[in-house]
Amino acid sequence: MYLDKEKKQEIFGQYGKSNTDTGSAESQIALFSYRISHLTEHLKENRKDYNTERALTQLVGKRRSLLDYLKSQDIERYRAIVKALNLRK
Repeated sequence: MYLDKEKKQEIFGQYGKSNTDTGSAESQIALFSYRISHLTEHLKENRKDYNTERALTQLVGKRRSLLDYLKSQDIERYRAIVKALNLRK
């Protein structure tokens, strides 16, 4: 499995407040970004996998919603996470 417990804790520890901080917007955005990059690599090899393509589209939408929420609540946290994850916006 590409995303085990240790990898999740590493992501949450790096972008959240602690290893168990699963609820903050930053940690969720980082987790979604990791999953999006993994699914993108999968789709490069399996271009007819439409179920994965749909899951990828849903993840991108969830991440966009969280980014919009974070932008409306605290612009500095938004800018920090976008810079840390090298997102375009």
